[in-house]
Amino acid sequence: MSESTLDLSAPRSGLPLGPAICTLLLTILAGLLVFHGLQGALPRDLWWQALWSPNLDDVRQVLLHFSFFPRLAVSLMAGAALALAGTLFQQILRNPLAEPVTLGVSAGANLALSAATIFAPTLLVHGLEAVTLTGAALAACLLFAFAWGRTLSPLRFILAGMVISLYCVSLNALLVLFNHDYLIDLLLWQAGSLNQSGWDGVLYLAPRLAVAMVIALLMVRPLAALGLEDEGAAAVGVNLLRTRVMGLAVTVALSAFVTSAVGMLAFVGLAAPAIARLCGARTLRQRLIWAPLLGAALLCVVDQIARELSRFAGEIPAGILTGVFSVPLLLWLLSRQRSGGIVPRLAPAKPQREHPWRLIIGAAILLGLLTLPAIYFAVDANGWHWGDAGLSDAILQWRLPRVLGSLAAGAMLAVAGLLVQRLTGNPMASPEVLGATSGSAIAVLVLFLVMPQPQAYMVPAASIGALLTLGLLLWFAWRKTFNAERLLLTGVCLTTLLHSLSTLLLASGDPRMTAMMSWMTGSTYQVDVLSATTGLLVGAVMIGVSLLLARPLDLLTLGNGTATALGLRLRLSHLTILLTAAVLTATATIIVGPLSFVGLIGPHIARHLGVRRAAPQVLLSAVAGALIMVVADWLGRNIAYPWPVSAGLLAAFIGCPYFLWLMHRERKG
Repeated sequence: MSESTLDLSAPRSGLPLGPAICTLLLTILAGLLVFHGLQGALPRDLWWQALWSPNLDDVRQVLLHFSFFPRLAVSLMAGAALALAGTLFQQILRNPLAEPVTLGVSAGANLALSAATIFAPTLLVHGLEAVTLTGAALAACLLFAFAWGRTLSPLRFILAGMVISLYCVSLNALLVLFNHDYLIDLLLWQAGSLNQSGWDGVLYLAPRLAVAMVIALLMVRPLAALGLEDEGAAAVGVNLLRTRVMGLAVTVALSAFVTSAVGMLAFVGLAAPAIARLCGARTLRQRLIWAPLLGAALLCVVDQIARELSRFAGEIPAGILTGVFSVPLLLWLLSRQRSGGIVPRLAPAKPQREHPWRLIIGAAILLGLLTLPAIYFAVDANGWHWGDAGLSDAILQWRLPRVLGSLAAGAMLAVAGLLVQRLTGNPMASPEVLGATSGSAIAVLVLFLVMPQPQAYMVPAASIGALLTLGLLLWFAWRKTFNAERLLLTGVCLTTLLHSLSTLLLASGDPRMTAMMSWMTGSTYQVDVLSATTGLLVGAVMIGVSLLLARPLDLLTLGNGTATALGLRLRLSHLTILLTAAVLTATATIIVGPLSFVGLIGPHIARHLGVRRAAPQVLLSAVAGALIMVVADWLGRNIAYPWPVSAGLLAAFIGCPYFLWLMHRERKG
């Protein structure tokens, strides 16, 4: 089966809980929370008056009329709009992981807002809509420019969308780091704040959502045909290009409208359509009806909980809690689903290279040649210069540990990415996407919040976090079969959760968290001799272990049945590979923080260069990851001297364009 084949049908063994009952339960919960909020704000006999004709001399009625009720209406409409956008994206691209966030559309709109705020604030005088539409449209155009081929490949679209999203998020984080005081309020709002000070947001979203819903229902028949292969859809008379363009225009516009109104609300566009589908909404028409209703109820519940929590912990954006409360529900439904969805298959981009070891040796030599200038060539108050004897102490104390730590972290994350990609048979898998780095980072954050001297416990805490995360993934995978879609959805949940928490912590103003945010963006600023040496030793040992796993890794690409027939003990192999990936991820996270992208791009570089066997792929992926991180660390120390730029952000700048270029070259080929 080709990589473009996806099973988007409802599970064969339908759940007893249908979409109508699920929507009703969420609606009842939302109603109870709304009733509780109203009960504590105003006597019951004044609710109707506060809604339609408030007494302006009564502060409580004014707050209900201009804040509580508009916020309630906006939460319902924003949830419905995101769920509708996610449903359309998933249908058009035939991929259950497609939504505005995973495809980079929301990140593009967010980046456009930040850039306009800094460089062209006059563009915001007449509203945010034009700016967010432009950003979302540019992200969508980039997505199709790099991912569209002769046929629709869902995996290629998700990979390109994730890369574009990472790139936009990195750019946005860079703007925040350099303009922290100026963008801190915008950052908190971008996390998904549903606070309202009037009915403008309701009047803005209502007609746009209504028009989008009407257009989607009018396009049900051609959109339903897109669930077939391109040849089958064309055979029944569907104009593929026109249908996709119109459908995508609606989804991009909806994403931009919601972003301009309330910021970026992650996960709703993924969770609501998935819940509707898993509850038994089998046809597109059913999902177009039930997914927006589920999304509206889901976001309303989350926002009411956020409003209650804000009384005790300060303002908590609803976007931060969408993942927290959607994850358990979605994962429970996933555990009830039969296997299916994304087909786990890693097709090589090029034929097997005849002499991969020559390429590996050449890449290693290049890494060695770049390491020397990374250590000795730098800029300071006197300009650029090559280090001399007088700088030997500074070089040994500051530069050498950072370079060696970057080298070790990049190599370990790249190898960990290769292990999980080989294990799941899916090119989207990596420590970042599967939540392993998220688990390590959350454990370290909790450690810093509860321990007065946390440094001595960072390695055990990060290892435990990664192991618990991968253990959760393993448990979900082993309940029925080792299902790639279930792994990816679980990882997306955990990664979304970490991003939400990190945004809240950055906006909190806690000095400890400000320092941790630098670490969470992949900073090598605090790498010392001990941590660099530890990283090199652990990396060498675990990469050696990965080489010993070459035979199981090669056999797993043949399929579980064939691998078992050839004598491979599947569960033992799965557990060993996951443990190795967990140790590699945890150690790299301790050194430079929860980096994004390196674990995804390193294996792809090796694969696109024609290296197919596991052993040479391990070595070439390690060298590629090390190269990216060494160059990123050198740029981070020098391009904005004396202000350091996180190597993790610059790794995305280096890796993203190269990855998209490789994808574009493969598409043209």
